[in-house]
Amino acid sequence: MNLTTDQAGRIAIVRVGETRLMYPILADFASTVTGLLAAGRHEIVIDLTPVTYIDSATIGCLMDLYRQVHGTGGRLKLSGVQKRVETMLTMTGAQNFLEIHADEPSALESFGA
Repeated sequence: MNLTTDQAGRIAIVRVGETRLMYPILADFASTVTGLLAAGRHEIVIDLTPVTYIDSATIGCLMDLYRQVHGTGGRLKLSGVQKRVETMLTMTGAQNFLEIHADEPSALESFGA
């Protein structure tokens, strides 16, 4: 899976480099985020800029990651969400939990960074 991680101060950034985020590649994605949590990183931005399609397994994965991060007292935010992906998140109600930002700088700023 094309995935990179970066740091902006105390905030971990996970950049997804795939156009389709679906079940077969979710294990790498989820383990990257849980690895950040295990390393003490509890403020995380997931940059989905190139992603134009997600499936229901991805929404479930994002919600599970949200619960894990929230359970540590942390915050998980999404950036660069394309319209089609945002529609899927809205249709499932996931946007009620997952904070969505237009781009990475605005997501970082929302942490007070």
